[in-house]
Amino acid sequence: MSIQFDAELAVPRQGTDHLLVANILLLAGLGLVTLYSASFSFSQRFMGGSLQILARQAAVGGIGLFLFFSVTLVKLELVRKLVKPLVLSVIILCILTFIPGIGIIKNGAARWIGIGGWSYQPSELVKIALPLYLAHLFDKKKDNLNDLARGIIPPALITGVFFVLIFLQNNFSTAVFIAFNALFMFFIAGIRARYFFSALFMFLPTAAVLILQKEHRIRRFLSYIKPEFEPLGAGFQVNASVLSISSGGFWGRGIGQGTISVPEVHSDFIFSSFAAEKGFLGILMFFFLFGIFAVRGYTVSLRNKNTFNRLLGCGLVTMITSQVLLNIAVTSGALPATGVPLPFFSAGGSSLLTTMVMAGLLVNISKSSSKDGVSFRRCSRSENYLSGEA
Repeated sequence: MSIQFDAELAVPRQGTDHLLVANILLLAGLGLVTLYSASFSFSQRFMGGSLQILARQAAVGGIGLFLFFSVTLVKLELVRKLVKPLVLSVIILCILTFIPGIGIIKNGAARWIGIGGWSYQPSELVKIALPLYLAHLFDKKKDNLNDLARGIIPPALITGVFFVLIFLQNNFSTAVFIAFNALFMFFIAGIRARYFFSALFMFLPTAAVLILQKEHRIRRFLSYIKPEFEPLGAGFQVNASVLSISSGGFWGRGIGQGTISVPEVHSDFIFSSFAAEKGFLGILMFFFLFGIFAVRGYTVSLRNKNTFNRLLGCGLVTMITSQVLLNIAVTSGALPATGVPLPFFSAGGSSLLTTMVMAGLLVNISKSSSKDGVSFRRCSRSENYLSGEA
């Protein structure tokens, strides 16, 4: 019985993209090394030991590594069968953040739930659940994709539910990030351009109005427009981050020298520490590694002949790479400050576990991908979409 079960769930190994796997493991390892260098001073001063933050992240990383390899071994057909229960579970977990005694409020934000001595941020699970749900629904309704009632409203409704729940947690940046990634999946699925741009034009002014509802959002935006506005307040961390990045020069300042000016640099601003320590050469290496991840990720996704796999893979790669670009844009002062962590690098177990599971799903998709050429084509009513054929 056990042998039959394993045979049903196991996935053949011959198609695995080994370069993608090696790249993911290298990013995870580099993230831990960078985190130690960025956190040892803070950890020594405020947590009673220089290894406290690293030890916690390494423990979570071990769990993440186990989940990563486990996810690569499960048939995606089984994963697809669990999409609806997963979406419902994530919605319930997001609601639990508002329940006293279960939800944890930090700095006015109800983003976490407590599990023993650990905390978890359910909004991170949305980054897995929503691409899975959208890929499943767009594949299922591909013949009615441009039918407003049957093809557009159902996925838009679930996306809206997640957006509202995360926004009410006082996590505006993640809510907007999730919504934009959902719009990307609507686009690659092939919905009519008028529906896509209508949603986009409706969303942008809505987001602008929501920014004005909280004072800290307004202050961050003003600090972005005018850096000298509150240089020791809302704009301090971003300004310090920009100075830290520029201080690295070409060769970098050396290991352990990137934590001087940016408070709690081991969290969302860890890239500034990496850039200060490794310099311009290190930044090139950073983009090279994530470039490999993006290229290999999109390649194995577009080569896959299964529509669900293809859409899911593209959604996962975009979710990770857009988060990397958003984080770097913030730390370099190109965008207003947000609370979006840097995948594989930032301290935080919720983000690391989610990223490792998404990476595992992507490697799983690579196992059933064709070795033929890649072509990208949005669908129309008479065409296959996101064609994986040469």
